[in-house]
Amino acid sequence: MESGEINIIPVIDINGSANMEEVDMPNTLPVLALRDAVLFPGTILPITVGREKSLKLVKALHKSSNIIGTVTQKDPAVEEPAREDLFHIGTSARIIRILEMPDGALTVILQGIKRFTLDQIIADDPYLIGTITYREDIFNETQNNVVEPLMSSIKDAALYVIKMTPHMPQETATALKSIADPKFLINMVATNLDNDLTPDKLDILSADDIITRGYKLLAALNKHVEILKIKDDIQQKVKMEIDQQQREYYLNNQLKTIQEELGMDGNSKDVADLRQRAKTKDWPDWVAKNFEKEMARLERSNPNSPEYGVQLNYVEFILDLPWNYTTQDNLDMKHAQKILDKDHFGLETVKERIIEYLAVLKLKGNMKSPILCLYGPPGVGKTSLGKSVAKALGRKYGRISLGGLHDESEIRGHRKTYIGAMAGRIIQTISKVGSSNPVIVLDEIDKVSADYKGDPASALLEALDPEQNTTFHDNYLDMDYDLSKVLFITTANNISTIHPALRDRMEMIPVSGYLAEEKYHIAKDYLIPKQREAHGLTAQQFKINKGGIETIIDKYTRESGVRTLDKQIAKIARNMAKRIALEEEIPSSLGAKDVSKILGLPTNSHDMQKGNEAAGVVTGLAWTEMGGEILFVETSLSEGKGVLTTTGNLGDVMKESAMIAYQYIKAHPALLGLKAEDIQNKDVHIHVPEGAIPKDGPSAGITMVSSMASAFMGKAVKHAIAMTGEMTLRGKVLPVGGIKEKILAAKRAGINTIVLSAENEKDIKDIKEVYIEGLEFHYVKTMEDVIKFIF
Repeated sequence: MESGEINIIPVIDINGSANMEEVDMPNTLPVLALRDAVLFPGTILPITVGREKSLKLVKALHKSSNIIGTVTQKDPAVEEPAREDLFHIGTSARIIRILEMPDGALTVILQGIKRFTLDQIIADDPYLIGTITYREDIFNETQNNVVEPLMSSIKDAALYVIKMTPHMPQETATALKSIADPKFLINMVATNLDNDLTPDKLDILSADDIITRGYKLLAALNKHVEILKIKDDIQQKVKMEIDQQQREYYLNNQLKTIQEELGMDGNSKDVADLRQRAKTKDWPDWVAKNFEKEMARLERSNPNSPEYGVQLNYVEFILDLPWNYTTQDNLDMKHAQKILDKDHFGLETVKERIIEYLAVLKLKGNMKSPILCLYGPPGVGKTSLGKSVAKALGRKYGRISLGGLHDESEIRGHRKTYIGAMAGRIIQTISKVGSSNPVIVLDEIDKVSADYKGDPASALLEALDPEQNTTFHDNYLDMDYDLSKVLFITTANNISTIHPALRDRMEMIPVSGYLAEEKYHIAKDYLIPKQREAHGLTAQQFKINKGGIETIIDKYTRESGVRTLDKQIAKIARNMAKRIALEEEIPSSLGAKDVSKILGLPTNSHDMQKGNEAAGVVTGLAWTEMGGEILFVETSLSEGKGVLTTTGNLGDVMKESAMIAYQYIKAHPALLGLKAEDIQNKDVHIHVPEGAIPKDGPSAGITMVSSMASAFMGKAVKHAIAMTGEMTLRGKVLPVGGIKEKILAAKRAGINTIVLSAENEKDIKDIKEVYIEGLEFHYVKTMEDVIKFIF
């Protein structure tokens, strides 16, 4: 089962007359496994046999049917090869002679007959027996024109190899020149290829088409010729300085000792350091196995090549990841509640959900982290809440901004074969924080966009699904990573733009805007101390009394959150810092007048709602990404033919609401105490002010009907009243969303009565008493109820 080390030139019938392939060949053969040797049909090859099974096979077959199958081993070191240790291609052979050597080994002379595919091994005692499928040679007559040039090229290359190989008899060149049959020429030359080219020889043997086999042989010969040329050059320049490129090419393929002279041992320090780090890692066994595989690849790389740097970065990245390392959770719920309350005012729903998670973790000891989505207007503390949650749990904190992200590779990473490849943002964040159970905030998830580079929202589906993220696959890492311990908190302003499948995977928690009273507490307890510290001021140098804070909120901010409030306080702090630096006198406490003097003229007016005292003007309530807003719907009438005109940058849905409102008025003139001709002879113009701002949505339906009714009746609606609700063509009032934000907007504008659908009553009951204090709600089911109430 072993090939001899001595290179014996096989003999072949150069005229191709010995057509042994025509012999009746069995489909089950004893199998002789060869080490670093490949037998080709028609060639004669001596094989040294030393293993017990091999000896049994040769002796048994030499006495009886002496047809055997020869197959090359994948690893020559394997002593007892099985099917998986053998290549799939082989050659049937006839044992011509057996020669006994002085050391007890046998030399067997084999003659190749026909190529076959080894299907399976059906017995291994006393020797291997396998079932085979013979492979026929194919010769395409249409390729006759390339046969002569191909044979000539093969002969030229083979003659050069014979010339440059000292131990090869020169008579071989004479025999080679006289071969006329292409198949026999290819088989003979291929058999003579160096044993280092065994994979190439097997590739040649596996080709059914003779011309294809010839091309593969020519490629292998050319490779061999190049190596021989380099060897010759090196031998001629022993006492001279060898060219660096030749030196690298030759030494990388031949001698380890000379590789060290080239500086090939420069990576030994890197490898030793990396292996030392790997010993301290707590990671799964399969990761350790992959790491060893990558380390072996690194050791084989030339430190001067670009691939070495890429491979080194990859291996270091594997080591940088925390894998099984997690931080210890602080399960003291009172401590967590204290931290959350200290950093954020309100937001009870979110805080309660975190405390619930902690409670389950404390009882069960382990659970999949929830995926929370905090949505609401800007500036209400959604992003900063993530840091507080991390602090409360005692976990590491990471933040990923998804705003404007449109490349899927930002989430999943690039394949490491690309230049400049890096891991996705999620795996990078975990590597940076150094823990597998951090709190990661995915900011602005509603602003992810898709383009030709892929859809990041689709890539997030796997990361944000608790059932899938135990095996999150990053393209750069190219190994599965467990994200189930990560507590993901996502933030959004407008959930309608979030991918529906992504929204379904998250636990949606609304974070509404703040009342003026809440803003006062936030400014007093959080924002003023924060700006005091940021500007290097003491409590004595910078203090704003209650009147001053309320003035800022009332006259200089108009938002659901507190971001603008923070900016105005920062502006006052800068003014105080400047006065102290100039050694000017400063008040001990800033009041309303001091604040107005620093901030200038008020930017926010609450008398907007007073404009609805005229007939045809009604106040509506709208929801935007910035929170709730009030808007006016104005209607004017003129003599005409009943034409409806809409202005104010209205969207299609809002225009349809205007059309429904007008048709309802035309269909029910008696409701207004009018006749049909009174309506038909008037042109109606509906305008919603602030025309530069796009407006859309169905919630202004009842507002438009009320505005038209007011204009046709010539009566103004009640003072300080606003409304919101969609309307059907039959006059039914439907519920709308964003109720809490709209109520806050109404309170800011000084409105005290709100008309809305009876089906929205459940939304009002979910809102805390403090939000609706001082407001009166009137629930309606039909447009008739609205008309009766507002006049």
